Amino acid sequence: MSIYAMTLSNQKIIQTNTNTILGGKIEILQPTEGYRASIDPIFLAASVQTNGAETILDMGTGVGTAMLALAQRVKDVRITGLEFQREMVRLTSQNIKLNSFHDRLEVIHGDLLTPPPRLAASSFSQVIANPPYFESNASVPSPRDIKALSNHDQGVPLEKWVNFAHRMVKPKGFVTFVFTADRLDDLLAAFYGRFGDISLFPFWPKEDRKAKRIIVRGRKNVKSPSKILNGLIVHQADGSYTEEANDILNGIAGLNLD
Repeated sequence: MSIYAMTLSNQKIIQTNTNTILGGKIEILQPTEGYRASIDPIFLAASVQTNGAETILDMGTGVGTAMLALAQRVKDVRITGLEFQREMVRLTSQNIKLNSFHDRLEVIHGDLLTPPPRLAASSFSQVIANPPYFESNASVPSPRDIKALSNHDQGVPLEKWVNFAHRMVKPKGFVTFVFTADRLDDLLAAFYGRFGDISLFPFWPKEDRKAKRIIVRGRKNVKSPSKILNGLIVHQADGSYTEEANDILNGIAGLNLD
């Protein structure tokens, strides 16, 4: 693990380090404090089923974990990341170069409420997102600005994320969110009327424990019924990863949402 210091234009210094994911296949430069990439974006990336020759938008890309993991698994896919925090944009740009994905990945600074003009409506085959799990008034935000912006919606409610994803994806294209299970009703309400053929894929922390995370995938302009899938048990009784979870986290396998 290497330690770096990133100096921003306002002279604020953010301590960063490099970690690896997918069994060492990908290196990620990220802040040592505040926002830290979790397993959620890795599971999100693993849920994307694509023939490779597609364009994908990663909303709120953070340090680029999901897009990097997806690019590692699918060799021909092209991914654009949209990120509001300039600090995260800089880190994602470095991570793209660090992993030699500059020919297939890019990150754009922008706000989904007033997106950059280059992001044309209905221009992406798929849209993925790991949005903030908490509403602005739901809990006490982190004192570290980067983490607070990543975990709390900061006045951009979940419905706005879903609206933007619907706007960006092509007709019959997939939109996939990884989200906290205790707000599933909010996400489904936002998906209602916009997406059909909805797949629900829960993640169980351990056997006989309630799900804490869930992947929700829908298709634009499709009216097929929803389905609840078996999901994945993440940890064994002793706290170690199950074989299925370990294969995903090491980049050996993906998830099947069909």
